[in-house]
Amino acid sequence: MRIAEIMSRDLHVARPDDLVQNIAREMADNDIGFLPVGENDRLVGMITDRDIVVRCVADGRDGKTRIGDIMTTDVKYCFDDDELSEVARKMGAEQIRRLPVVNHDKRLVGIVSLADAARGDPGLAGVGLKGVTSPGGAHNQRPPQ
Repeated sequence: MRIAEIMSRDLHVARPDDLVQNIAREMADNDIGFLPVGENDRLVGMITDRDIVVRCVADGRDGKTRIGDIMTTDVKYCFDDDELSEVARKMGAEQIRRLPVVNHDKRLVGIVSLADAARGDPGLAGVGLKGVTSPGGAHNQRPPQ
């Protein structure tokens, strides 16, 4: 199964110059915790509700902070014609619950989540979830022991 068959196409996209307060409100209003950040039709980052807490609130910044100042710039993504099995393994290995989906022109075309993978193939979602729930990883916020 290809990612294009299961990805979400209903995208909300933040811009680097958007204010945290406005993006947090959009997240709350739409019950979403992740937004790709785009500039000039290109994916330049990602912002999560957790990024807002850890990189903005915890550092004493306010709602007037620009998204570009706190977004994740190390963007992992997949292509719309990638196989679900490979993407689920990648998500587990990278400990990522959601991935932006781009076409081969690197234009953002969707988002794929472990929930999408579960609807496509419940067994493959388990592969991804097992990796995501393992301790550690690049996005771990705990200091090294």
